[in-house]
Amino acid sequence: MTDAPTDEYQTCEYRLEEEDYVNDVVPVIETVTTQLLEIRADLKSFEYVTTMPRPSFKAVERIFTLGRFLIFPGFFEERQPASEINVKFSIGQHLTALYSLLAEEIAHAIRHDHMRHQKDCTHCNQLARKIALEFLQKLPLLRTILASDVLATREGDPAAGGNLDQIIFCYPGVNATIAYRLANLLWKAQVPFLPRMMTEYAHSRTGIDIHPGASIGKSFFIDHGTGVVVGETTIIGERVRIYQGVTLGALSLPKDAGISLQGEKRHPTLEDDVIVYSGATILGGDTIIGARSVIGGNVWLTESIPPDTKVFIKKPELVIINNK
Repeated sequence: MTDAPTDEYQTCEYRLEEEDYVNDVVPVIETVTTQLLEIRADLKSFEYVTTMPRPSFKAVERIFTLGRFLIFPGFFEERQPASEINVKFSIGQHLTALYSLLAEEIAHAIRHDHMRHQKDCTHCNQLARKIALEFLQKLPLLRTILASDVLATREGDPAAGGNLDQIIFCYPGVNATIAYRLANLLWKAQVPFLPRMMTEYAHSRTGIDIHPGASIGKSFFIDHGTGVVVGETTIIGERVRIYQGVTLGALSLPKDAGISLQGEKRHPTLEDDVIVYSGATILGGDTIIGARSVIGGNVWLTESIPPDTKVFIKKPELVIINNK
């Protein structure tokens, strides 16, 4: 048994006396402030000192929330649940809010990008409103594609019990896919910042990292999902299923790859009806996994595989020791 705390311990609290602050803290703050200001010239791109508004992560989260409601009305309302009486009004209200917020954030993103690259920002507001309207017009098709993703999840996962509501409410793979498909529309419209911000928001919530530039066909199913990585130039066909820990990445890159390989195909292609089991790593822009192939767990693959092929690691030898 430990000794009971003393009265001195019970009443002990942190105090910073004014004399200590003036003598010890203020000089350090002044010195570090001066040092940080002195290195601004060399590290100018690592700060954002301007009155110009910048893209907001909170706004991107709100854009995702509004888009998710419009894809699956009735599931994610914050206040009044949708009903047959108010669903038309609710959809119109959410569309209006999404357009206003999206147009504003696109304008902020374009202006920021132009400022960084020292371009003239002309007609930014008009361009932002045009992109936002086109985004809204693509939502009906996007809803159809995401419905196919949900159906693929029901067909591929017995644990779902055929319950579509559970899949939409609970499955991280579905939420990550929603974010990717919304972000991909912005990526195709060449909107800076916002697509990555949206998929990184989903990444932080689900553990699934899908680059908005990837190309993914309909009926896409991510089972469990934690640790999945899908690179920018990945191409995924229709009815593809991947499990947790799968990496669709690039081969080892040179030091200047961030500049020299922009736009190059660096990530693999998975054709229709491919299944990739947990922990598999598939690398390289020239690597093509043929249709209907199955890649087993923990496989490391850097070469193309023809259609209708199974790739597995040879069964390892187990060593079982009975301690008794």
